[in-house]
Amino acid sequence: MQQNQQPNPLWLDGIAHAYGPNRVLKGINLTLGAGEVLALVGENGAGKSTLMKIIAGYLRPGEGEVRWQGQSVPADPQGAEAAGIVLVHQEFALIPDLSVAENIVLGREPTRMGLIDYAAMRAAARDALRLLNSDIDPRAGMVGLPVSSWQIVELAKAFAARPRLLLMDEPTAVLGARETEALFARIRAFVAEGGSVIFTSHRLNEVRAVSDRVAVLRDGAITLDRPAAGLSEHDIASAMIGREMEDLFPPLRPRPTAPPILAVEGLSVPRDFGPPVQDVSFEVAPGEILGIGGLVGAGRTEMVEGLVGLRTATVRRLVLRGTEHPLPDAVEAWRLGIAYLTEDRKARGLLLAENLELNTSLTFGALTGGAVIDRAGDARRYAEAQARYSIRAASPRIAVGQLSGGNQQKVLIAKTLAPDPDVVILDEPTRGVDIGAKSQIYQVIAGLAAQGKAVIVISSELQELIGLAHRILVLDRGRVAGTVAPPDGSRPTERDILDLALGLQTQDAST
Repeated sequence: MQQNQQPNPLWLDGIAHAYGPNRVLKGINLTLGAGEVLALVGENGAGKSTLMKIIAGYLRPGEGEVRWQGQSVPADPQGAEAAGIVLVHQEFALIPDLSVAENIVLGREPTRMGLIDYAAMRAAARDALRLLNSDIDPRAGMVGLPVSSWQIVELAKAFAARPRLLLMDEPTAVLGARETEALFARIRAFVAEGGSVIFTSHRLNEVRAVSDRVAVLRDGAITLDRPAAGLSEHDIASAMIGREMEDLFPPLRPRPTAPPILAVEGLSVPRDFGPPVQDVSFEVAPGEILGIGGLVGAGRTEMVEGLVGLRTATVRRLVLRGTEHPLPDAVEAWRLGIAYLTEDRKARGLLLAENLELNTSLTFGALTGGAVIDRAGDARRYAEAQARYSIRAASPRIAVGQLSGGNQQKVLIAKTLAPDPDVVILDEPTRGVDIGAKSQIYQVIAGLAAQGKAVIVISSELQELIGLAHRILVLDRGRVAGTVAPPDGSRPTERDILDLALGLQTQDAST
């Protein structure tokens, strides 16, 4: 990427910050040039989000100074935004009761004769969405839109504010390949006009693809600051964790030949947005890891939520452990030994305001609204979960919402697996977690297969599917496009999956 050769407009001088006795930033010195993209990476808890909030005026640093275009950054977000600094938070800052257009222009509504000009508002929102190659209807309400569309609206809102410095905290965590590439194209256009970007991401291939420089935070300090062009993903990962990276994925055991635990024929699930899931069939054996791939909107989550009774669905035939069953509701699926880990841990998987002991004692998921709590076993359950999944927390009485993303995900996994299910469905199991936590979760997944569980993994990260799964079922617009399973037992390639996901190939490649 060509960089604009202007003086560095952003200077961070000795930035330090602490939450009580916990010193999360330790004298950060960093600069950013005009027309430059800086990737800020590090494990969860390294201090990335805190540093971004300080730059954007949401936090006042305990020590040091942030200067933007020669001036100290105001210690409030409104003043920082007026100076041209906009932060896209990791958590959505949208208002569900407003329309897409109203959210995008919120606080900057166009007026005509003293009244809001709704036609101009929708036109401005449409223009902002078009820059991200999105066809979301500006008139649509936010409620009911998929999480990826919420992220697109959040990004459109940020660009519509006409920033000069754009800070993006995990902007691609819920985006598919097409949306991510559209965002990167917009970033490239933005910096070509002299804008500056800092973004965080756990996807190291994206870090190298879009950034000019990479800065790594570890334990509150910068451990690496180098041009992206000279770095490999291995280099970045090693700087993040402070040691040489072992192979990220555990060895893949041979594909089992036993009869399937679960066989599904003709599963169909209607959808409010996008084409319905239609006539999906698959099976999974004990000890097998079946990957589910496809672009965002292909129907992956809707498919499994229909299977476990969280959506209205129909099926021609469902066989579990050799016995035919009707399609279960959510409670019956749990009782039958089918566990589902939701992709949305914050809204549907965990009780964020409650402590770790209570969350790990939920014997039936909070996502159904019918949680059963074993309060007598709180301490015992948490102690077992902490030891098994390496949950890092100062106290079991801490609210789950105060933990890092990686530790929240481990709590969700512990809760999901507590009933010892035979079939485990994991929807985006490593979304928003750092590379160290990912490696731990991959070991858990491999361990489930080694115990003879039938494991289904949905992931938007192609390398995750390739590294974990024996076979990969690929959906395209609600239908099965094919199954990727190289006959010699070797790992498939990203091209094998993308050709099916993009509709470039429709012939089933399974063996």
